Amino acid sequence: MSDTQQFSFTLEQQDDFAFLIRFDQSIPPLLTDEPEPLGKNSGPNPSRLLAAGVANCLSASLLFALRKFKNNPGPLTANVTTWMTRNEDNRLRVGGVDVVIQIDSPADCLDQLDRAIATFEDFCVVTQSVRTGFPVNVTVRDRDGKILKS
Repeated sequence: MSDTQQFSFTLEQQDDFAFLIRFDQSIPPLLTDEPEPLGKNSGPNPSRLLAAGVANCLSASLLFALRKFKNNPGPLTANVTTWMTRNEDNRLRVGGVDVVIQIDSPADCLDQLDRAIATFEDFCVVTQSVRTGFPVNVTVRDRDGKILKS
């Protein structure tokens, strides 16, 4: 039996560089667009979606790892900074993503925190998939701003 999984969706051009993504299952459609001058900035562009995917996957993986040890960390917040660079052919590329995740609990209230922090990134499908193309830097802080991982 194969471990290969797949999903499908469609993109429909709406106007210039705006596309409506119609996902499978019952997920609502999402409008994407390029910033001006190409598009009208009426939705996130693919680079923003990629960075959002990285941050969302990391946050979900951390939440799963913390809950695995019966923790209730409260809501997580992630701040994402993405930098764009040009390659040797002067083509624009995602140069890297910095993700700072804040847990809404003090560190000393979380059981097995070191184990959860040590493993959560390995289970993030998106981050581990894109890291061969650009760096993803992750910092985790607790509610008091204490750095748990950098």
